[in-house]
Amino acid sequence: MERGTGATENGLRHLLNEWDPIGVADVVKDEYDCMLAPLLQRLRGGAGQSDIGDFLRHELEDHFGLDPLGLRPEAMAARVVSWWTAAGRAGGPGHVEELSDGP
Repeated sequence: MERGTGATENGLRHLLNEWDPIGVADVVKDEYDCMLAPLLQRLRGGAGQSDIGDFLRHELEDHFGLDPLGLRPEAMAARVVSWWTAAGRAGGPGHVEELSDGP
């Protein structure tokens, strides 16, 4: 697997820390780094929102021991895919735009 650039990893880390499903990102900035490489591999492989959502749900349940209900892994998957798509078109991977959760 091609390793992500520092900017790409930092952009994705920023999104994961904003999501912060276990509520520790203010203290532990690298808590979700275990998801960086698998997410980037999936994104580079063309994974869509459904695949990313499945991965996030699995991580919440199996890795972090959380109930994904209320943590909105599908909404986070939409943000990740939108970020990836936008980053490829505007400023390269790692370019993070502020994305809203709604209108």
